Amino acid sequence: MNKMSKVDKKIATVFDTKNLTAPDLPPRIIMDLRTDCNLKCPMCIVHGDPENEKLKGWLRRETDMDKVRKVLDEVMEAKPLFMPSLWSEPTLSKQFREYVTEVKKRGCSLAMNTNGLVMRRDMAEFFVEVELDAVAVSVDATKPETLKKVRGIDKLDKIHQAVELMLEVRGDAKLPRIGATITLQEANAGEEQEFVDYWSKKVDFVRTSWVFADGGFADINLEEERTPCPALYSTMAVHVDGNVSYCCLDGFGETSVGNVFEQPVRDVWNGEEMQKVRHYHETKQWDKVPFCKSCDRWASYEFEEEVRDGLLIRKSPEYTYYNRIDRLDNWEESLLGGTHKDPRESMAEHE
Repeated sequence: MNKMSKVDKKIATVFDTKNLTAPDLPPRIIMDLRTDCNLKCPMCIVHGDPENEKLKGWLRRETDMDKVRKVLDEVMEAKPLFMPSLWSEPTLSKQFREYVTEVKKRGCSLAMNTNGLVMRRDMAEFFVEVELDAVAVSVDATKPETLKKVRGIDKLDKIHQAVELMLEVRGDAKLPRIGATITLQEANAGEEQEFVDYWSKKVDFVRTSWVFADGGFADINLEEERTPCPALYSTMAVHVDGNVSYCCLDGFGETSVGNVFEQPVRDVWNGEEMQKVRHYHETKQWDKVPFCKSCDRWASYEFEEEVRDGLLIRKSPEYTYYNRIDRLDNWEESLLGGTHKDPRESMAEHE
């Protein structure tokens, strides 16, 4: 990859990492609808190993929409960003469309990731009709043989067709914002630039990121001093049974700060268990939170920025976003949840 320009790079803070304060309600809620996937990607911590003992009793569980609606009603005043899955394919849920409709009916934003394999015209039309805010398709390779290594399938053409279908159906409509993503690892890292060059000419944004494994992210080199993880102040991760984990990276719900199906959302978000985790982060007692001990997600909330080749590029240690400047009109301010810099403001600073 080309290095960031030293002349034209700026720091864009997605969340305030210096003065972290938890708002009354979470700005972003990642809520699993069904623990199910049509793939078994080797990199996936939930579905990647079919022999994993943790899968027993964990798979193919569906959430309770009556309880979900109660949660939506409790938080709608804060207008959080919703995401409909943790580590599963959201479109496999029988309640997917109902969930999306309920979220949008309450005036909230919704962004999602999908592998695109079950995309059909009626689903693409639904996305446009409901004004889904953003959908990112996990493409993950430029060659079928590489896709086979990272996702266990070689149906690259089918994934391409899913993206093309959504672009066609959306046409000149503003939403949804459509992106292509690649999760970098040894098998596909050499295709990163080719991937960006190809997809940045087609979709609204391209996202590259490093694979999460063994409690951390591969090939991330950090020099700055560790700070409290902003996710603790910005994101609530809710499993199908209502259990709330410390973090969305906890795919099996092994940590818990409460249950939003049994307690008010405010009581969980501001409760003793959540405050205890935040306290340990703020006082640098990482050993007191084993799940967080080796994780470096905390460093991914500040970006270096540059404008190049018609793209507004935001690069953090974990993620790089390539935003097409001519498609920034479909960026919604709540797409990241919480306090962040709107890329249109960034563009003004670069002019």
